[in-house]
Amino acid sequence: MSKLLLLQISLSENLNNLEPLAEEGEATMSYWELAFKGGWVMIPIVILSVLAVYIFFERYFAIKKAEKVDLNFMNKIKDYIHDDKLDSAITLCQSSDNPVAKMIEKGISRIGRPLNDINAAVENVGKLEIYKLEKGLPTLATVAGAAPMIGFLGTVMGMIRAFYDMSNAGANIDVSLLSAGIYTAMITTMSGLMVGIIAFLAYNALVAKVEKVVFSLEANTTEFMDLLNEPAK
Repeated sequence: MSKLLLLQISLSENLNNLEPLAEEGEATMSYWELAFKGGWVMIPIVILSVLAVYIFFERYFAIKKAEKVDLNFMNKIKDYIHDDKLDSAITLCQSSDNPVAKMIEKGISRIGRPLNDINAAVENVGKLEIYKLEKGLPTLATVAGAAPMIGFLGTVMGMIRAFYDMSNAGANIDVSLLSAGIYTAMITTMSGLMVGIIAFLAYNALVAKVEKVVFSLEANTTEFMDLLNEPAK
């Protein structure tokens, strides 16, 4: 019985010693604390993330505005041109702030010239409007490619630091000595990949919306030129 009693006492003492360790293991670290452990490499990654978010929302609302075209717009243009009310047609275009209206306005202002000249003028305006819509997209694509590369740079720097600390420690290697370099390596990689993936998805979403606007411009240009090619009644 004495041996059993001594064993129970020993087990209870060990369990009591483990309780503080369990409480320490439950300690958590916030994302900001982790980010600071990533070192100065996190600064350009954070800047790129803010830039990506700004470009996405700014371009998203600009492209969304360009997509809004009155379904009866071209029908009204046809009626004005058939009735020889070119001034009214131009006024309608000026009241509609979208790329389609700007293209049609340029075409109406060229009526009376050869059709090839009118078509070239309309296409030039269309290219200019597309260029305006795509403003910022190359920068967003650059963020999608640069953020992971900067993260990998932080990984290499963190591993170099870890091995350097290991070599200086000699035979007294401790995990705590390597933690700073490992934190830098892992956190920068994760952050760079997160920013790169989000920027990549945002870029492709905006490109898809721009292509939708381009299709609308081409369709309305074709409809306008067909209108001018109609034989006079």
